[in-house]
Amino acid sequence: MAKKNSGRLSLTSWGSDLPAGIVVFLVALPLCLGIALASGAPAMSGIMGGIIGGIVVGFISGSPLSVSGPAAGLTTIVLSSISSLGSFEFFLAAVFLAGVFQILMGIARAGLFGSYIPTSVIKGMLAAIGIILIMKQIPHALGYDKDFEGDESFIQNDGHNTFSELYYSFVYPSPGAVIICLFSIALIVLWESKGMKQKMLTKILPAPLLVVMSGIAFNQFFSRSIPQWELKGDHVVNLPPIHGLSGFMNQLQQPDFSTIFSNAEIWITAFTIAIIASIESLLSVEAGDRLDPYRRSTPPNRELIAQGIGNSISGLSGGLPITAVIVRSSANIAAGGKTKLSTIIHGFLLLICVISIPGILNLIPKSSLAAILLLVGYKLTKIELFRSQMAKGWSQFLPFIITLFAILFTDLLIGICIGICVGILFILRNNFRSAISLTANGNNYLIRLNKDVSFLNKPLIRQYIQLIPDGADVIIDGTHAGFIDEDVLEELRELMHLAPQKNIQIKIKNIKSL
Repeated sequence: MAKKNSGRLSLTSWGSDLPAGIVVFLVALPLCLGIALASGAPAMSGIMGGIIGGIVVGFISGSPLSVSGPAAGLTTIVLSSISSLGSFEFFLAAVFLAGVFQILMGIARAGLFGSYIPTSVIKGMLAAIGIILIMKQIPHALGYDKDFEGDESFIQNDGHNTFSELYYSFVYPSPGAVIICLFSIALIVLWESKGMKQKMLTKILPAPLLVVMSGIAFNQFFSRSIPQWELKGDHVVNLPPIHGLSGFMNQLQQPDFSTIFSNAEIWITAFTIAIIASIESLLSVEAGDRLDPYRRSTPPNRELIAQGIGNSISGLSGGLPITAVIVRSSANIAAGGKTKLSTIIHGFLLLICVISIPGILNLIPKSSLAAILLLVGYKLTKIELFRSQMAKGWSQFLPFIITLFAILFTDLLIGICIGICVGILFILRNNFRSAISLTANGNNYLIRLNKDVSFLNKPLIRQYIQLIPDGADVIIDGTHAGFIDEDVLEELRELMHLAPQKNIQIKIKNIKSL
């Protein structure tokens, strides 16, 4: 049994956190770029958001394994907000204000919302994210890169949907991409096998890094020997030209606060981003805690403050709004990350590599990265998860499976809202059933009020009363009920009123109102 790690920043676990940080960096790089381009924002704003999410939020957050950065769930809001505000600089001012709102929400202890989400809904979200990863990465694995990296919605910005994108990817595959992806998957499976895990090489060189290196080597071979199989353009990572730190900073824009007190649209945008980013962050850290092998818990209010500080700095630095994101967090956990050091490492790697080796990063085939994410998706949606939920009964399985399909056919936030509503309905149903019980023994009947009884329990108490036959002896016990609604009392009074006509003998225990 592994020794439990607190998740605090510690160099003692660097042997696990460094490889995990490299993996998260490789996953985050194309996602940051893809989300920025899909949002109609400068490419470097996505990279800056990833850097801030890794370094700043990584240091402040209480989560040991969660990774923050630009989120696909905000692309539509970012795209429409830039258009409605008139410039990206005004939008950056809204991002700064959104961070301030999140800090205030954390201070007000609004983070407790995440604790009320049913476990079945969280597990449904994880399974859905796993299936979405698989379905969304198959086109990239086959070399059909029309949709942006990180898209999680069923209806895509290009007018296609997840299924039509899959269809066209099989109709128009790229042989080079298919070969690179299949080799990459085989390499990861081999590298993570029991026999290889014991070797020192696998501990020093993480499989995803080896996959990326081999993908570059394959593509260089194709460019020289089989040019028609070479991957280029949209099929590889595509950073804009960068010339050192100054070149990187020159591509970042600064917020414009000149109309902050005269333009209400900026405040509305800021509040919208704050609410959605906070919900997605709380959902992601809750899901990450479920995946954590050490079963650690993230302080939700501290997380909101960390996200708020991150968003304020991201807005001031020219970055996109950020949230905790489950895909990068899942990759971190799957890669063996143990503390927040892996998150911070990924942020520094984004900064250093984008500035120093952008040319090498632009050689990475997306099909190599797709192989990594395909296996992350598989680990999130193993068949054992479905079996375990089924074994718990319909009250757990239905919210789980409804959440899963709702996310698949809408997007993360809409699907979660649907799942929460279904979960609440089952919770209410179970509470209604357990609030009142009817026990029969021959001609003796016991109606027990087991907990607080509200007006919503009125149909159930009426149903039980109708089951009592003429001539019965009835005990109505309210010993364990702290509160009994007047509607329920009225039903019991009606029973007492009709009792003499039906020769029913009634005894009341601990209900002063009757």
